[in-house]
Amino acid sequence: MREILGRRRRLRFWRKGRPAQLDAALTCATAWRWPVLPGAGLTSAGRGTRGHGCACPDPECAVPGAHPFEPGLLAATTDERMVRWWWKNRPTAPVVMATGGSAPCAVSLPAVAGARALAELDRLGMRLGPVVATPTRWALLVAPYSLEQLGELLYAKDWVPSSLRFHGDGGYLVLPPSEAAGGQVRWERAPLPGSAAPWLPDVEAVVDALVKASTSAPDGGSRLAY
Repeated sequence: MREILGRRRRLRFWRKGRPAQLDAALTCATAWRWPVLPGAGLTSAGRGTRGHGCACPDPECAVPGAHPFEPGLLAATTDERMVRWWWKNRPTAPVVMATGGSAPCAVSLPAVAGARALAELDRLGMRLGPVVATPTRWALLVAPYSLEQLGELLYAKDWVPSSLRFHGDGGYLVLPPSEAAGGQVRWERAPLPGSAAPWLPDVEAVVDALVKASTSAPDGGSRLAY
């Protein structure tokens, strides 16, 4: 009995002391079945700055730290042993999710436009899933969609805000509590606690709401401009 209690105490202590990135990666991979892999990460010089600071060799890296490098995106997995091995070797590595397939996709906007969009979507009564906020962009997670579905959706629209980006098959998204150039990645709308995968809206419903939000500015301009 004492041995069992001792094991439990050690387990609680180990969980409390381990980096949050491992906990987040394990939740994504094992509880939600979202394939993940470690991101490139930042050098010490790049933390908290808007300079380069990416651990990858590209001196003009567009998303410092917040992208796959080694391993590449195709290595993303839900295998618990692989996830543990990766973050054991790189405990502070960003958590990167491969979007598409059976995993969530996303629609993202510049950070300022994202804050405006969420306020407007709340006013319209739109039900949203989790929302990821990076220092530069906010991403609204949506149900998986194919490139064909996205193409049909955009073809049917007369206009969509040019600030929108779509993260579907073959894409990726950095997840909290990762660190990116300029600051921390966080949940603006966090998934509800529990083991079930978070609920996700359809991409068409989100894009429709964003178009409506963008064109409802009193002066006829766009609420989702940069």
